[in-house]
Amino acid sequence: MEEQHARRCGGPPWMRGGPPRRWRHGPPGPPWWNRRDEDEDGGRPRRPWRSTLLLTVFVLIGSNFAARQQLDREGLDSFGRALLIAGTLLLLWRQRYPVFVVFGVSASAMVYFGAGYPYGPIFLTVALGCFSAVVAGHRWAAWAALGTLWTSHLLVGHWLYRWLPPSDDTPSSWGGEVAVAAWMVAIVAVSELARVRREQSDRDRAERRQAAKRRADEERLRIARELHDVLAHSISVINVQAGVGLALLDSDPEQARTALTTIKAASKEALGEVRQVLDTLRPPVSHHRPSNDALRAAPFDSGDAPRAPAPGLDRLPELVEQAAGAGLTVPVETRGERRNLPPGADLAAFRIVQEALTNVVRHSGSRHARVLVDYAGDALKLRIDDDGPATGADAGGSGNGLAGMRERAAALGGTIEAGPREDGGFRVRAVLPLKKSLGASAEKPVKVKEDR
Repeated sequence: MEEQHARRCGGPPWMRGGPPRRWRHGPPGPPWWNRRDEDEDGGRPRRPWRSTLLLTVFVLIGSNFAARQQLDREGLDSFGRALLIAGTLLLLWRQRYPVFVVFGVSASAMVYFGAGYPYGPIFLTVALGCFSAVVAGHRWAAWAALGTLWTSHLLVGHWLYRWLPPSDDTPSSWGGEVAVAAWMVAIVAVSELARVRREQSDRDRAERRQAAKRRADEERLRIARELHDVLAHSISVINVQAGVGLALLDSDPEQARTALTTIKAASKEALGEVRQVLDTLRPPVSHHRPSNDALRAAPFDSGDAPRAPAPGLDRLPELVEQAAGAGLTVPVETRGERRNLPPGADLAAFRIVQEALTNVVRHSGSRHARVLVDYAGDALKLRIDDDGPATGADAGGSGNGLAGMRERAAALGGTIEAGPREDGGFRVRAVLPLKKSLGASAEKPVKVKEDR
């Protein structure tokens, strides 16, 4: 394709800004030469060109100034400048190859001092190379490079100076050696401090990501639990009434009409509650005009829809009425002084009663159930009884009913007990603390005896 494009347009595509030429067997050269730094988002490589260029200029100017001040050292010639430039240019790869760079700058400094050139800003290249290696996690490589440089400086200053320039050189003072050692220790200390802070920052970011993931999982679980409770109850009522309507369609059309009316009401109620759950996923309304890209991405989104209050025990009469539509008689008894409940406890209590009545509709042969709501001190106690016996019939349930009740109670630090009674019926008992306690759910076990 590229050759055909070149014949049509004249000249190879790489001269006209066309598609880049690709190597059939990979780019030439060894792997370490072609390896590049990449951004976190996988973009083009980044190298610290500007900072390296500024450091190179500073080192060259500072070393020329130091040469004028240190007349007892060798003058800075082209070889000395080449060593300075080589040491600073190595720093271009300090983020990708920190070990290679720290040994490279240490070697260039070692040759520089061995040749008798003046002391100066070349120490900055060693410091930056060591800092990059330590922060990247290569602590032993940085320490080894600095130790090798100090050892070579010690040998040159006290033994090899006889054969190395300058010719009239004298042994170095031990005070100077101590100063160089202190300077290297300071570099290591600053580098280690930066490494510790970077690792702490990485841990904090990882913990924030885990917390965000945990919150997202909890929100998905909450939405799934809400959808299950809403749909399981409504569809169970619809299933029962559909069976009644089919059975009485020919013999008793009026009763079949009543069943269809109940189905319509139950389905409308289910759609409303599903809409309420899904509305919680919508983003908040923005008062700024959306961009064209946002409009194209969500052309049918009209913003936040009005949200109804979350269901609670004040809607218990509606729940009893729906159960009556499914042929279930449910008397409700209230004990204690009725009071306003926290939103979480109010919703959990409603859903627990709803799921318990749904299980009666699905699995019990009795058409009679009893609900007891007891406002006892700092706890709300619920008890739902049916007289049984279990029919073993399945109305399409997923088996997640008691699991959802258990999760709701555990979130509030409460307990759930569910199981058959001695007289053949079935009982669900729930205790929901009304005091807000985040640690209660981890301290109080939740007991589930049997699901039907």
